[in-house]
Amino acid sequence: MFGRIFGKPKEQTNALATLDKLNETLEMLEKKEKVLLKKVAAEVEKAKEFTRAKNKRAAIQCLKRKRLYEQQVEQLGNFQLRIHDQMIMLEGAKATTETVDALRTGAAAMKAMQKATNIDDVDKTMDEINEQTENMKQIQEALSAPIGAAADFDEDELEAELEELEGAELEEQLLQPATTAPAAPVHVPAGRQQVRPAPQKNTAEEDELAALQAEMAM
Repeated sequence: MFGRIFGKPKEQTNALATLDKLNETLEMLEKKEKVLLKKVAAEVEKAKEFTRAKNKRAAIQCLKRKRLYEQQVEQLGNFQLRIHDQMIMLEGAKATTETVDALRTGAAAMKAMQKATNIDDVDKTMDEINEQTENMKQIQEALSAPIGAAADFDEDELEAELEELEGAELEEQLLQPATTAPAAPVHVPAGRQQVRPAPQKNTAEEDELAALQAEMAM
């Protein structure tokens, strides 16, 4: 369907295969350049020999061929420069394409993850969690509720009884006689005698009681 709407995508060029082809061509040009340089050197040697032999015409012909070879060498050098330039551009384009492909793959993965975890699914999951939490809370409350005879007890009556017990305890504490604390001992400095309190005189009732006890003893 997408092919009918947008057309078929163009076939991508294999960058690695293209680089290999350019390398092969570069090696071929370098070999030809070496051969031509050898021919240039050979023509120079021939021109020297013809010059020593006083054959000026032949020496000039050698120099002409040398220049033709040199022109070819220069042309091959330009070809090599062109190929080097294209290889650099192709390597840069390859790096760019790989970077774009990596970014596209990452974007597709992110889109797939977002599709797998859309906001509706998240809301639905949270609702399910809240519902399960509420159900568990109700179950725990049901388990903790009193059953049997304990369920018939009135909480208000129990609280009133507890208040009565607390009031009775407080009243009992108030009715208890206050205990007097023992008198603290008096510290007497060294060299001083402690003065004993004078004995109190007996009352008339105590004297009569003592006389009566003496008579009964006789």
